[in-house]
This record gives sequence, structure tokens and C-alpha cells, in this order.
Amino acid sequence: MKTPESPGSDDGKPAPEPTEPSYHHGNLRAALIEAGLAALESNRGGAQAGQALSLRELARQVGVTPNAAYRHFANKEALLKALAAEGFRQLAAQSQAAHQTAAASGAGQQEGFRASGLAYVRFARANPSLFRLMFGRFASDQRDADLTQAAMGAFQGVLTSASQLGGLPEDDPRTLVSAIIAWSLVHGLGHLALDGQLDHFSPDVDQLIETVMGHVDPRFQERPQGT
Repeated sequence: MKTPESPGSDDGKPAPEPTEPSYHHGNLRAALIEAGLAALESNRGGAQAGQALSLRELARQVGVTPNAAYRHFANKEALLKALAAEGFRQLAAQSQAAHQTAAASGAGQQEGFRASGLAYVRFARANPSLFRLMFGRFASDQRDADLTQAAMGAFQGVLTSASQLGGLPEDDPRTLVSAIIAWSLVHGLGHLALDGQLDHFSPDVDQLIETVMGHVDPRFQERPQGT
């Protein structure tokens, strides 16, 4: 005589009890950051990027209790700083990858600068809320070591690109000037694009940005005294 199979089982074995997702070795922190980045862009908070984020809601989305989330982030501000730091790391990685791809293709340093600059602007356009958060309320806060290190890492990429373009050491003051010129350009283009200011000049903003980047050389140029 056959015995009835356990409900919910295909092979007669008892169905396993549902368990809470297991996050070890920092996986929960990474999962919360990933969910936070997605929520940040879905909210499109504009200048108030991150204001609508809820740590409790993110905990629910990844399947853990709020208390588990609070073990990684004491409050929403800590979460926002972590999101900003992750944004800087992604920005640095994408800019560096674009520069390396251009270099591998045999293009010169000018093309490498152009490629990394375009990657910077494209990152801003693809992640508007994150970009505003990165350069918003926490931009001048140096108390968070992880955020400061990530931000400086992103600028280091600009400095390296300027050094290679100008053929000067990274610690040369002229390289710093060139890097700030380059950063000002791509950062300004990014914000102009986000604010819709470039839409007034061309129906194809991508092409406009590429054209601008192709006509700029941020290398330091000595000027005669008295000019």
C-alpha cells in the first residue's frame, strides 16, 4: 500500500523549511548596496538624491530583518555614504577601462584622455541620482575614510591620464593643473547634460559631447610672463 507523499514534494521527501537568505563575509552589505543603487535611480531624487531611500525597505527587498541591515549601516546616512563610495569606485573603473581600451587599440594619449572623459560623462548620464549624491552633501566630508579613499581613487585616474597626456610626472604641479582642467571639463559636461542644458544646442547630445571632447587639450601650456 502506497503512503501519501508529503505536500510540496515531487519525490516523496519532506519539503525543506524556508530559510532566510544567508549572507556571510560581507555579502549582506554588498546586497544592500546593490539594492540601494537600484532604488536610488528608480526614485530619481534630483538634487535631493537618496532622500526617499529606506534602509528598512532595502532590508525587506533582500530578505532580511531590519536589525540585520542595521548591523552594517547604523543609519540611512551611513548607507548613503557607502553608496557614494561605491559610485566613485564604479566611475574610476569605467574611466580606467575606457582609457585602457583606447590604449590597447593603438590610439594616442589624446584619444585615451578623450575615451576616459567620455566614460565619465556617460556614467553621470546613466546614473544621475548617484552622480548627484556623490558630488552633493558628502563631497567635502573627509570624516568617512572609505568615501574619501574612493573619491581620491577616481581623481587619481584623471591625474594619471593627465600625466600620460602631458608626458610629465604625476607629482609635477603642471600635471595637477592639467588634471583639474580635465576634471572641470568632464564634470561640467556631465552636469550640463543632467540638467538638460545641452538639449538646447543639439538634438543629439551624445554626438555633441563627443565633438566637444575631441576638440579639447587640457595639457599645461607655459604662458609668457606678463600675459
